[in-house]
Amino acid sequence: MPTAEQYREAATQMSRLAELEQEEEEAKENVQQELDIELKFDFGEVLSEYDEINKISNRYNINASKARDMLNSFPKEYTVEDNSIPDLIKTMRKTRRELKGEQRDKMSKAIDTMIDAYTDHLYKCIDAIHWLSPYKSTLFKMRFNEKDLQKLHKMKDISSRREVVDALCKYWEAEIEQKDMAYGKEYATLSKTMSSAKKEFRDCIAKVSSQSITKSKKERQEDFIIKTVCEFQGIGAREIHERMPSGMHRTCSPHVISKMIKKLDIVSVDGAYYKLPSEIKKNIWAYTAAFIDSDGYITLDRNMNPRVGLVATGERGKAFMMEMHKSIGFGRMHLDQKSPQDTRLINRLNFYSQSDVTELLTKCLPHFRLKKGNAELLLELIRMKKSYKKADWYKNRCDEIFKLMKWENHKDHVGFDWAKENINLDDIQKYKDNCKISLMDEIEQIGGTVLKEE
Repeated sequence: MPTAEQYREAATQMSRLAELEQEEEEAKENVQQELDIELKFDFGEVLSEYDEINKISNRYNINASKARDMLNSFPKEYTVEDNSIPDLIKTMRKTRRELKGEQRDKMSKAIDTMIDAYTDHLYKCIDAIHWLSPYKSTLFKMRFNEKDLQKLHKMKDISSRREVVDALCKYWEAEIEQKDMAYGKEYATLSKTMSSAKKEFRDCIAKVSSQSITKSKKERQEDFIIKTVCEFQGIGAREIHERMPSGMHRTCSPHVISKMIKKLDIVSVDGAYYKLPSEIKKNIWAYTAAFIDSDGYITLDRNMNPRVGLVATGERGKAFMMEMHKSIGFGRMHLDQKSPQDTRLINRLNFYSQSDVTELLTKCLPHFRLKKGNAELLLELIRMKKSYKKADWYKNRCDEIFKLMKWENHKDHVGFDWAKENINLDDIQKYKDNCKISLMDEIEQIGGTVLKEE
């Protein structure tokens, strides 16, 4: 039986998953970025899929294939350890009955977090059903689950779509009329209309075959490849093929797997495959912060230039640096560098420019555990260098930041020679208290500049 701590971790995971739907919306986002357009439909307009594709193609001057990609993007079903989220919440509630005091309160918060995250996920699913999304508020008063939304997304013909919309409109109109109405015969009639509309809605969904939302053979193969690579980092095509279930094994080959790998956002290093788990990519900044905390650095050089970097060794480290670079979208790669000990090759993802460092640290700041102080110092310094070089406190504060950064990076090093760095440990707290963030906030709030500190 999973522990309360495991359930809380699952809830945290769901919250993080809800922050970014990057992988599920990748096709749509790629098309939109390429064309610099936003998919929009006229409110209340219900079209067949064929008509939608033609309309998008004509409106944005794109081919039918790209238009279809924009329409067919739908978030994947969320599961935790092969359990659906509603089932997991039900199990957590049963577990909560056996808890008391603080443990019960923590479990309640975990349940609430998971419910909020799952609600956000359902909203994104509805937004992906473009002909249905204008009726979102009424839809949430119907009885449905995630598989029902998948069925609605698979509705292609205009008549089926209009039946769904008609049922929602009947409910909405009856609800509007019933508002502020005293209970009576007319009230009861409207209630029956609303109940009938709900039944019509359910009947529309029931007409869609469950087989229509099952995955194709190719989709099942792709899912297996991704899952296997995430579980066995560095695995090759032949090994993946050997691990396939018998039915899948017969219809596939190492050569086919190699071709599929190229389309699955999987990194290949000399025939070995690597991929960041989707949970990590969905919360890339939390993962990056954890990576920097453990195997990275935040510092500055003698010329007060900010320096941030991630470091990994070996072939697996190289693959992860490539994945991180792709996911983050900026920074400079330095691969296969010799180590001072001339052992395993070193791979780095470095950030040099003030804009890159600012974006990286700002997004990672809430997630740092060990190097938060370093990050705050660099963000303060960059802000000073950008707008406050003429302030009479600038040079003195730069010197304090340099010493504070040295202290942050070496405070756990027993026997470090602080005198050699001209650092008096008794001054550290004074340097911290002299942070200029609040002063700069005040100045910028009134739209002024400062040259002299009063």
